[in-house]
Amino acid sequence: MKRPDSSLFVLPFLLISYCVHSQVGEKAVTVYTTARENDQRLQQVGIIQFKPMGQPFETQTCVFADPEHTFQSFIGIGGAITDASAETFYKLPIDKQQQIIRDYYDADNGNGYSLIRTNIHSCDFSGGSYTYVDSMDITLNSFSIDHDRKFRIPLIKQAMQQGGNEMLIYASPWSPPAWMKDNNNMLQGGKLLKQYYSNWAEYFVKFIKEYEKEGIPMWGVSIQNEPMARQTWESCIYTAEEEADFLKNYLGPVFERQGLADKKIIMWDHNRDLIYQRVSSYFADPVVKKYAWGIGFHWYEDWSGGEDMYENVRRVYETWPDKPLLFTEGTAESFDASRYYAWELGEEYGRSMIHDFNSGAVGWTDWNILLDQFGGPNHVGNFCFAPIHANTETGEVIHTNSFYYIGHFSRFIKPGAKRMAVSSSRSNLLSTGFVNSDGSRVVVVMNETDKDTSFYLWVKGDAAMINSPAHSISTMVF
Repeated sequence: MKRPDSSLFVLPFLLISYCVHSQVGEKAVTVYTTARENDQRLQQVGIIQFKPMGQPFETQTCVFADPEHTFQSFIGIGGAITDASAETFYKLPIDKQQQIIRDYYDADNGNGYSLIRTNIHSCDFSGGSYTYVDSMDITLNSFSIDHDRKFRIPLIKQAMQQGGNEMLIYASPWSPPAWMKDNNNMLQGGKLLKQYYSNWAEYFVKFIKEYEKEGIPMWGVSIQNEPMARQTWESCIYTAEEEADFLKNYLGPVFERQGLADKKIIMWDHNRDLIYQRVSSYFADPVVKKYAWGIGFHWYEDWSGGEDMYENVRRVYETWPDKPLLFTEGTAESFDASRYYAWELGEEYGRSMIHDFNSGAVGWTDWNILLDQFGGPNHVGNFCFAPIHANTETGEVIHTNSFYYIGHFSRFIKPGAKRMAVSSSRSNLLSTGFVNSDGSRVVVVMNETDKDTSFYLWVKGDAAMINSPAHSISTMVF
């Protein structure tokens, strides 16, 4: 199949949509579709009139949208700007750099990203292990972010310039410095030594303040990336009790003392499998609950080849509805360049985003925004996919299908939106929906099957018939 030209996804979709709606009124829905069997990529495919329908019959496939019943507030969608993303970015020609920035952060012609996650010193997607201080400097007087000024900070600033200063930026550590840990190694897990809890909390403060001196306001931090994973790369283990102790007695209080009480602190930042146990352990202590903004989670829990554990996220949302849930990382692993256009890459994103939003997530953050032709750079060989890859030798920029699938949410659902009740009468149609602050309604429907399915988008007794092609995702705005 011919690959779509990048011009297909830089059209001013939202401007077209708003102009159309001003002419046809609220009784029409504008449909945008990405489908496997043709060249449609975030393409406007129709403007369909709502007509009175009333009670549907069981033989009629419907997606029911109820804007009168809303749930959690949406904060945004985005991706991680890592060392690997930044190093790859600055190896490209200027025109390709500009294209990538527009594709991700332009609110009218791109995916309109509004979240950025970044790493506190090195992670696996860095050229090597490094920290911001000299070894055994317990005073942290040597603290310097000079390493980040070369690539990562300039890229974050470009993203902010394109996306606007309202962008929410948060940071996560993969490991404390080796000398703070019981294994004296940033890699292979290990634990933060209790004698350095206070120093490590101060390290967070210095990171935030140094980044803010660079003009990068830090919205929040997570305490530890994947605190129950002993990885071959930067990693550190915390039990629920240890993480709660660090927050309650060190990080939370030092943020208060240093004027950083407004920074959001995210706990867990790991998979859906243990999420309920962790949260129930954390929030048994009201002081921990006071300091924690919310809970971050990833999608790598599928050890047995079974279904992803979306219901675990829903249980947390039902039990602690006052604590936001934020998807903080997910990516397709085991990079293979022959699979750039594998359709399941996009479907994995669409499936997760729909279920996670329906389970209470307020936002969704992809992993690396950009990687090279080898799925890196990565200093431990943990190569992965990204929505955009770039060949640093030829300058070619490749958009995988996940880029378009993410765009079906991020281009249309705006920060401040409220999730609305959406229900499908057929299990082959996954669906979710939001009401934007301007009153526009957005419904996303995904069809993972081999069969085209027509359905009625049913709202308050009126319905519009829409076709969902096999292996497609569609966004409806009305």
